[in-house]
Amino acid sequence: MQDKSVFQTHAQPLGALETSKVLRNTYMLLGMTLVTSAMCAGLAMAMNIGHGTGLVLSILGFVMLFVVHKTADSSKGIIAIFVFTGLLGAALGPMLKMYLALPNGGELVMQALGGTALVFFGLSAYVLTTRKDFSFLGGFLMIGLLVMVVASIANLFFQVPAASLAISAAAVFIMSGLILFDTSRIIHGGETNYIRA
Repeated sequence: MQDKSVFQTHAQPLGALETSKVLRNTYMLLGMTLVTSAMCAGLAMAMNIGHGTGLVLSILGFVMLFVVHKTADSSKGIIAIFVFTGLLGAALGPMLKMYLALPNGGELVMQALGGTALVFFGLSAYVLTTRKDFSFLGGFLMIGLLVMVVASIANLFFQVPAASLAISAAAVFIMSGLILFDTSRIIHGGETNYIRA
């Protein structure tokens, strides 16, 4: 079976039509993968999987991230991205179940969802409106992401509450920076692959 390419490479900035198409495809894929992730989280909660299984699913999800990157230039990348988001959604199941069992758990989960959506759409709108180039953040974000992952793994063993708070705060800033970076790359022609975006 022959793979079909799902992107084109551009050396110069994209025109408005091409930028709109990449953004539309990116956000459509994001929406579909969020639904997949939510369904898998719900299934994991219904199956009552434990935190250990959730950790294993997280690790498998991060392995799938490399598969997504390797297959992003072909139609197999679509399948890989859905497997990736499904695994991460299922990995969230035990944690969501724990929070939903709290007296105000539903409110906490909805606030987290609403806050995340607000930040995502706000930052995306900022980049789309100002058309500012955030490509200079790439190196900083990569190093920050690596440090955050290493610190998270170390904190699994040391379990320092202040470190957990610091890692969570760093994750918010790094992920916010990645939204700025990725949206900027799309509108300036640096990213035309909606799977990688």
